[in-house]
Amino acid sequence: MQLGTRWATGTAAPASVPASLRPAIAEVEGRGLVGHWTLTWLEGRAIAELDAGWEVLQSASGEIIARPFED
Repeated sequence: MQLGTRWATGTAAPASVPASLRPAIAEVEGRGLVGHWTLTWLEGRAIAELDAGWEVLQSASGEIIARPFED
């Protein structure tokens, strides 16, 4: 895993956040959640995790998924 960057909800995502994740990140933020996002990379795919309990990721097939964390 490679650490990317961190930013607060409601602020512009850093340039390192892939354009493919941005609409799903905006959708999650539209739920009124607040906190900080952390961008990491796993096996070459971006994962944005919101400390309020959500993640936005790109699957191996290229699908963008936004979901609550699984316990």
